[in-house]
Amino acid sequence: MSDGPAAAGSPKSGDTSPGGEERAHDTVEAAVRAQLSKALGGVRGMIEAAVPTIGFTATYVVTDEVKTAVMVGVGAAVLLLVVRIAQRSNPQFVLNSLLGIGIAAFFALRSGKAEDAFMPGIVINAAYGAGMLVSILARWPVVGFIIGSVTGDPTGWRSDPGILRLCSRLTWVLLIPNLLRVAVQYPIYLADGDQSALLGTAKIAMGWPLQVAALATMVWILARGRTPLEPRPRSA
Repeated sequence: MSDGPAAAGSPKSGDTSPGGEERAHDTVEAAVRAQLSKALGGVRGMIEAAVPTIGFTATYVVTDEVKTAVMVGVGAAVLLLVVRIAQRSNPQFVLNSLLGIGIAAFFALRSGKAEDAFMPGIVINAAYGAGMLVSILARWPVVGFIIGSVTGDPTGWRSDPGILRLCSRLTWVLLIPNLLRVAVQYPIYLADGDQSALLGTAKIAMGWPLQVAALATMVWILARGRTPLEPRPRSA
């Protein structure tokens, strides 16, 4: 069972026909909302992604001990993973979080400098931001492929100027938090002295709050539109 909010009008249980999801969503906006919920794991998935990082960061700020912070972050991720396994639900988002903590721990423990734990996150945000910016400029915004996954036509959405504009706006909403994190956190990382406490504070402040703000903005944009979703015609 999905952890995200159930959409009204979902296909009946057992409906695995290619048109099942198309019948569930009669507008582009509804399809994008549903697919984004799946991609982010709903509220629970977002929490699971945030908690281990917050645990690591807050522990280091309080204790000034890299190993202790790593133990708290990894321990939180493992605990969430055990709960997922016990419930026999999808552990994807916990595993992603555990991987992120593992990478951060590797960099911090290798150098003995806690601020190095934040460098992978800065690089990842920069890469995501650059990729989404290129997709917008090339008029292939990444959100468009969410629509393509629903209609069965990966590129057909580009032929509709209205859908193309919608996908570009939504991709900008996803892009901006990445740019803000890099713009704030990278200069702090480059500053002289131990900046781990300030980096940790910035990471917490710009993590969950920015993500929620971006999703709220996307929901607001999607709630205003009623763009008909036209599935790809099936061959006889």
